[in-house]
Amino acid sequence: MDDPELEAIRQRRMQELMAKHGIGNQQNGEQQKAQEEAKREAEEHRQLMLSQILSAQARERLARIALVKPDKARGVEDVLLRAAQMGQLTEKVSEEKLISLLEQINNQTSKQTKVTIQRRRSVLDDDD
Repeated sequence: MDDPELEAIRQRRMQELMAKHGIGNQQNGEQQKAQEEAKREAEEHRQLMLSQILSAQARERLARIALVKPDKARGVEDVLLRAAQMGQLTEKVSEEKLISLLEQINNQTSKQTKVTIQRRRSVLDDDD
């Protein structure tokens, strides 16, 4: 079992694999860093735009909503940014306007909450 040729072949193959994965990981890591940087810059740009179109109270309310329902807050932000890009906003969005927008979105996406009660049936009858 201690064949020196076999051991040399195994070590060479292991070095080839490690070199191959090492280069791949380095490129992948660079790409991943570039993607993370692009995401961070996009998020910074998004926050800057939101700070320009929202009043302080509206921004605070949206931040509180984001703590509880991040997906809903993101949707509201998207609507606001689209409206700003289309020129539909003539002034900063106040807290009252934000509340009315939230109500409109809730009415459009209202989901009926359905509660179903399932009772477990006992294996043993109570009549016994």
